[in-house]
Amino acid sequence: MKTSENGLNLIKQFEGFRSQCYLDAVQKPTIGYGTLIDTKEEQYLKTKVINESEATQLLSYDLAKYEKVVDDLVTVDLTQNQFDALCVFVYNIGLGNFKSSTMLKLINQKKFTEAANEFSRWNKAGGKVLAGLTRRRQAEKDLFIKS
Repeated sequence: MKTSENGLNLIKQFEGFRSQCYLDAVQKPTIGYGTLIDTKEEQYLKTKVINESEATQLLSYDLAKYEKVVDDLVTVDLTQNQFDALCVFVYNIGLGNFKSSTMLKLINQKKFTEAANEFSRWNKAGGKVLAGLTRRRQAEKDLFIKS
């Protein structure tokens, strides 16, 4: 599966667009729509100014990795909305966190209602509850349970 426009727009809404490098909530260098800058690109991207089109390209490139992870780790059929919500979620929390999550275990047991309730547990960054993450998790949950 591929993330639909709904999923892409949800990421853009919550990540917001930044044309220059900034430090995210856990102090990682980031650019565009929440694209983490790895150490190989760091010096280049820390000084670069990008436009929204370039940011969308970076987002699409990164998102392909997360789509593959969701496809590989989820062993049951998902609706488009469930897939989108999970890709948006994994884009934010990372692959390792999703792989070891209770949410993934519940999804693979087809316990979708219980899995949806797991979104709200992921509202912290650096150990602190963030209002923006609380809103994001609710939006991801709403998309996940939407028929």
